[in-house]
Amino acid sequence: MPKTTAKSTNVKDYIRTIVDFPHEGIMFRDVTTLFADPRGFRMAIDQMLHPYAGEQIDKVVGLEARGFILGGAIAHQLSVGFVPVRKKGKLPGTTISEEYTLEYGEAIVEIHDDAIAPGEKILLVDDLLATGGTAEAGIKLIERLGGEIVACSFIIDLPELGGRKKLEDMGMNVDVLCEFEGL
Repeated sequence: MPKTTAKSTNVKDYIRTIVDFPHEGIMFRDVTTLFADPRGFRMAIDQMLHPYAGEQIDKVVGLEARGFILGGAIAHQLSVGFVPVRKKGKLPGTTISEEYTLEYGEAIVEIHDDAIAPGEKILLVDDLLATGGTAEAGIKLIERLGGEIVACSFIIDLPELGGRKKLEDMGMNVDVLCEFEGL
């Protein structure tokens, strides 16, 4: 677990880095240590909520899987509904899907076709913004259902991978709590 003190005031202090996971050369940013610390987790949720105080948000959409943890907590604090965007084949009922490219291949995510009503204001959340592929797919699903994305909120941005620019080029407001250099 990262070394934190009672005076830690930065979410980044609670995130551990695991070298060469899942592959050699990767610096994995592990937010489970942040989630496990009550002060750190509360700080992250509060900081992710802060920019939207007073904004109309109807639902929070979380990207699989750590986005579910964050999204559920944020939706609870906002007293709004939570909608998961899941990997293909994980949701029961009728869904719509979106294919996207990962650094190492392709994947498909889905959302229930009745999860968002046209005109609903949406906050999209996840733990990490890398290339932006998963978030872009989630945005496209939300927009296909008629949702209006207020913002995309992440704990970590890896700026070298260009995800933030990709989302901003799509017209998205992007908020992050901290950045890490490298992959």
